[in-house]
Amino acid sequence: MMSLIEVRTADEQRLFRDMPERLYQQHPQWIRPLDNDIEATFDPARNSNFAHGEAIRWILTNAQGEPIGRVAAFINHHNAHTDTTLPTGGMGFFECTDDQAAANQLFEACQSWLTARGMQAMDGPINFGERDRFWGLLTDGFTEPNYGMFYHPPYYQQLFEQYGFQVYFKQYTCFREVAAPLHASFHKTAERYATEHPEFRFAHANGQDAERMARDFHHVYNLAWANHSGISAMPLEKARNLIKQLQPILDERLLWFAYHHDEPVAFFVSLPELNQIFKHVGPRLNLTGKLRFLYERWRYQRRQPKKMFGVIFGVVPAWQGKGVESAMMVHAQQQFMQAGYTEIEMNWIGDFNPRMLAIIRSIGARIFKTHITYRKLFDPTRPFERCPIIR
Repeated sequence: MMSLIEVRTADEQRLFRDMPERLYQQHPQWIRPLDNDIEATFDPARNSNFAHGEAIRWILTNAQGEPIGRVAAFINHHNAHTDTTLPTGGMGFFECTDDQAAANQLFEACQSWLTARGMQAMDGPINFGERDRFWGLLTDGFTEPNYGMFYHPPYYQQLFEQYGFQVYFKQYTCFREVAAPLHASFHKTAERYATEHPEFRFAHANGQDAERMARDFHHVYNLAWANHSGISAMPLEKARNLIKQLQPILDERLLWFAYHHDEPVAFFVSLPELNQIFKHVGPRLNLTGKLRFLYERWRYQRRQPKKMFGVIFGVVPAWQGKGVESAMMVHAQQQFMQAGYTEIEMNWIGDFNPRMLAIIRSIGARIFKTHITYRKLFDPTRPFERCPIIR
């Protein structure tokens, strides 16, 4: 006898956050996400998606009243029709014991709630927000998760697929040793830009000029990424808020821009890999947690090996395919090594983006982890289509 409880009270919110602790006792790779990051997703005051969307979450308990699963469902009405003629909602934050019946009850709750709101499919596990965090099911590379991503046990894949979820797209995390030599063609390209194109310059961000950082990031992001399926243009104020939020953990030597005259035309944005800090801090950033974070960050900066995390890479369309990114990477690599970083993981490279995968291969990186974004069609007779390839 299992019971599904809608999360409403503070105690139920705590149960929702704490439930995975029991599941992952035998998984030393698991790093618990910050409580604040989980709750911010479901807080209308902190998640702007509630302006045109809604969300719900549940806890599943067994006959003894013990939590054995959790899940959330959500609709962003603004984006429900963006990349498909099929009205599509989302589900995520799924955790469950190795029990198909329990998983099915959680999935059914999501499907019923979404159906009642006019949806004909659901994607999952995804986030009620941007794709940069809590997105996709880990199916290969069961190592420590990067900040903002979930670790999942291998049996979750069967739970999803037995219910009827199908692969909508895969997203890869790629790995590279920072000091590994770049291909000789990268250095030739950098030399060509230095001698033939003095109007170009390559520089890391200035941590003292947050406004310039925000404007440069905003400019490249909207030209390079906002036309992709499922990705909306970013208002400048959002870019400013993003930089403000990141400032406590930024290492300016990891944020690189290419400029044509004074216009930013490419970026490579990386951060110190925060889970390598937070795994020593714990999930609560109260006063004690914040003090512990400052101490662990200080230790991390002096530690070897030290991992950096590639957040986003982009080139504006006018300069794609002209070697700008190669020259930028040559300049950036030297700074990365001088800053003491030894490893880099680059998150979120979709299998629908062959050009980006080619760039990743060209810098000598290899696929290290695979996450899958599934789609479940509520009408099983409808033909299934995977995410379109970016041409």
